[in-house]
Amino acid sequence: MSILENVVIIINKAQDPVNIAATVRGMKNFGFASLRLVQPEPYDPWRIEGVAHGTRDVVSKIQHFDSLPEALADCVKVVAFAGKRRASRWPLATPREMAPVVLDAAQEGTVALLFGQEDHGLPNEALDLSHLIVTVPTTEHASLNLAQAVMLALYELHVLAGDATRTLPGPKHAAPPATHEEWEQAFTDIEKALADVRFFRTRNQEHVMRSVRSRLAHAEPDRRELMLVRAMAIEVMRTLDRARRGLPD
Repeated sequence: MSILENVVIIINKAQDPVNIAATVRGMKNFGFASLRLVQPEPYDPWRIEGVAHGTRDVVSKIQHFDSLPEALADCVKVVAFAGKRRASRWPLATPREMAPVVLDAAQEGTVALLFGQEDHGLPNEALDLSHLIVTVPTTEHASLNLAQAVMLALYELHVLAGDATRTLPGPKHAAPPATHEEWEQAFTDIEKALADVRFFRTRNQEHVMRSVRSRLAHAEPDRRELMLVRAMAIEVMRTLDRARRGLPD
């Protein structure tokens, strides 16, 4: 069981089904399963699924409430999101600061992430029911779309909880690391190629090669990538040799 199963998203008086759909999509992306809607505008669940594909499991579990206190009744902690800093009587946090607080409380019971309606956000009466107010750091243009604010909160919790379950595939042609001998062969051929094009005529050869070694070490190439660099150097030498002997390319 993921600790995120104890975190519920509550939207008070949602007005636009598109924001509900975007919230559902974010929940599916980041491992959340419980959405509670308090007095939302009427919406069609089919339309929600049409916008947020592959989320039927989340949509089918959406709960509806007639009042905010009912939606919050079983929550041990309520974290409200506000677009503007309000009176100082409420503790304030950024989404990143909020994440450890929520995950700690989620070990004891259900935690609510509370969001307000699109045009006016949460009224003071709703904030009075919360234990922590979260504001997203922005420029002077502080207005965020409802679903964007939800996404920021879910992302921070998802990362801190270590719930990044999607594994990205490695390179299609993964290669083992190069051996020390292969590294030295590559450096030898690179140095020969640079000498052939008279690169060292006005540069210190030892300093140049030390920089080449340093840059390649920082790049951390695998065996295939290092051999490609070596092949470039070898081809430079072969091309110059053919030119010297008057042979066609």
